[in-house]
Amino acid sequence: MKIAVLGGGSWATALVKMLTENLEEVHWYMRSIYAVEHIKREGQNPNYLSSVQLNTDYLKLTNTIDEAVTAADLLVFVIPSAFLEQELEKLTVSLDGKTLFSAIKGIVPETGRIVGEHFHHKYQIPYDNIGVITGPCHAEEVALERLSYLTIACSDGEKANLMAQHLKSHYIRTKISDDIIGTEYAAMLKNIYAIAAGIAHGLGYGDNFQSVLMSNAIREMKRFIGKVHKMKRNINNSAYLGDLLVTGYSTFSRNRMFGNMIGKGYTVKSAMMEMNMVAEGYYATKSARLLMQELAHKTKTPIINAVYEILYAGKDPKRTFKKLTERLD
Repeated sequence: MKIAVLGGGSWATALVKMLTENLEEVHWYMRSIYAVEHIKREGQNPNYLSSVQLNTDYLKLTNTIDEAVTAADLLVFVIPSAFLEQELEKLTVSLDGKTLFSAIKGIVPETGRIVGEHFHHKYQIPYDNIGVITGPCHAEEVALERLSYLTIACSDGEKANLMAQHLKSHYIRTKISDDIIGTEYAAMLKNIYAIAAGIAHGLGYGDNFQSVLMSNAIREMKRFIGKVHKMKRNINNSAYLGDLLVTGYSTFSRNRMFGNMIGKGYTVKSAMMEMNMVAEGYYATKSARLLMQELAHKTKTPIINAVYEILYAGKDPKRTFKKLTERLD
């Protein structure tokens, strides 16, 4: 089975590093012809994780999405959710018969769906051919070859096992799950909670409050996912709680960094411009709020509501978090 990675960011670079340690042919699509030529010449991504030396003998690089999709049976999408549909519009070849794995932690703005649901509803991809790659795992630590854990979710256990085998190494441990919808929603929600953690830090709240915030966040996540996709799951597993904690606390977390800037007084626009990176939680916040309203569920989501009010309703972070502290326990 031939694999293609679609995306040029840090997570895509980390996944290419992992895959080329186990496979002798990996196709890699990225938009930038400059990045493609630089990697061919230097063996390093000039824009992300530039210290990682990639095995170019095993890489087939292209800046044409059709070429990568045609060449592979299994596609790993790592394009930021805000730009996914824009990239898919360039496709002139079919996705029929392909197995798709998403390593995207967000919502597709055009449809308000998580990536797996987006592919299923818009492109008629069967759920058995859709999988999710989730953490807890930061690309920066993969680059340093620090011990990391991945959860591979797919309703087809054979496909999940195959993907897990291609990714595992002496510093990557893998686990499989059949909760494709729940793990993907968890990966989306944890970015919202990481923004909340960042706002709290920017406002000057300490570790004691952060621990209460994360404790409430995992319970809120459980309520949210339970409403949108009922099945038996242990919310304390690494794919849910572990991924939430690393995203909420790590200095590598873009969403925490974004929230921290908002807490310190940056506007949304100025924070995005200074980061020069996509904070998936910004888009996820609006989609999560709308989803709860559309479902007409009386689910308590005070943290999501607080982040939404700050990012989209222009509410003062200090006053909003003061009210939030009174709703947490």
